[in-house]
Amino acid sequence: MGQQLAGKVAIITGAGSGMGKSMAELFAKEGAKIVAADINEDRLNEVVKAITDAGNDAVAAVTNVTKEADVVAMVQKAVDSFGHLDILVNNAGIMDNMAPVGTLTNELWDRVMTVNTTSVMLATREALKLFTKQKSGVILNIASVGGIGGGRAGAAYTASKHAVVGLTKNTAYMYENMGIRTNAIAPGGIKTNIAESMKGIDKEGMERQSVGMPLSPEPGTGDEIAQTALFLCSDAASYVNGTVVPVDGGWTSY
Repeated sequence: MGQQLAGKVAIITGAGSGMGKSMAELFAKEGAKIVAADINEDRLNEVVKAITDAGNDAVAAVTNVTKEADVVAMVQKAVDSFGHLDILVNNAGIMDNMAPVGTLTNELWDRVMTVNTTSVMLATREALKLFTKQKSGVILNIASVGGIGGGRAGAAYTASKHAVVGLTKNTAYMYENMGIRTNAIAPGGIKTNIAESMKGIDKEGMERQSVGMPLSPEPGTGDEIAQTALFLCSDAASYVNGTVVPVDGGWTSY
């Protein structure tokens, strides 16, 4: 079987670790030229080095996905480095501290919504400038089981990921007639470093959220998310648009 992304150019945000790293490495192995974007320059350089050492193409784009200028530069880097753009994976995200609305601060709400949702809009809007001209393109958003349920995180994270699901479906509908596909993955518990973004866990929220935790299967891996991402970004998924695919070991089946 040939490479599934041969000749494609893909931007992957949050590529310095976790699911983003797994997607960047797999997509490169499958023939894509990678623009790896992350705010952590050291981690990002390690990922790019691993890809290029394996004989594949990748460049680093140190990016704060909440800053429009950084996002514009990220997309431009794809064009400058590889001539075009075919795939955008909006993966960068942070957790909240499990706080329900009653104890949620304005600061935490704004930070989580900006990183998890506004960033997706900014990158999608910029990529669409290219996709609408070329009448093709694939957008993949990494949502969460928290975006299709109510009790798997705090209020800010849950709302942010529900918003990503809504943005995915709207974008899919609005641009389907231009040859552009937009889908989302809703990961369950995955072994990543996202817990680093959790500060000052809210006791009440954590107690309520923990009720459902025993129902969660063993954590999955970034590689397992990457395999689903590969399918959704490849031509094999040419008729898949506007869908949200849970990859959660069956957690949401309860």
